[in-house]
Amino acid sequence: MDRTEVLLIAGRAGVGKTTVGWEVSAQLRAAAVDHAVVEGDYMGRIHPAPPDDPHRSQITERNLTAVWANYAALGCRRLVYTNTVSVLPEAIGMVERAMGPDVRTIRVLLTASDATAGERLAGRELGSELEGELVSSARKARLLDERAPADALRVATDGRLIVDIAQEVVAATGWAVGGPNGPDHRLLNPLGRGRTPHP
Repeated sequence: MDRTEVLLIAGRAGVGKTTVGWEVSAQLRAAAVDHAVVEGDYMGRIHPAPPDDPHRSQITERNLTAVWANYAALGCRRLVYTNTVSVLPEAIGMVERAMGPDVRTIRVLLTASDATAGERLAGRELGSELEGELVSSARKARLLDERAPADALRVATDGRLIVDIAQEVVAATGWAVGGPNGPDHRLLNPLGRGRTPHP
């Protein structure tokens, strides 16, 4: 495979992006599909934000460019990239610049109700940031609903198992013809808190 491709998995906080991303990776591994995984929400984690980069977009792009260059040097041509707003036009542009010209993007927007996202966040945020995360999640959900491109595949996560959601996402990529080779359902749990990821 010569063309670079990236699967963008977006969605509000509490929707399960990271958990689904790792299960997508597990299913791709089961189907012997070469790929790399990047948790985009961590690419810009620096405090305080650089004075000339208040939204941390420049440092995110620089970090993704460097990480992808390392993967590409090993012959990798597929990336699973999870980030809250990665399907928005400006984020897609950043990813395309970081990964080089002619990258094919597959855009997936995971959705969840306020109640579902709130329940998941309450189980995840054990420190002091729960209230802020709840407010931010609701705001990002509205933003994504309004601005996500029409060609982004919207995948509802309420009341579904990780394996089923990931199978729908993997199918959208066309990377694993015939689907995953028998994922172990004993390792799957209702979306919320995932198992420990491994590449």
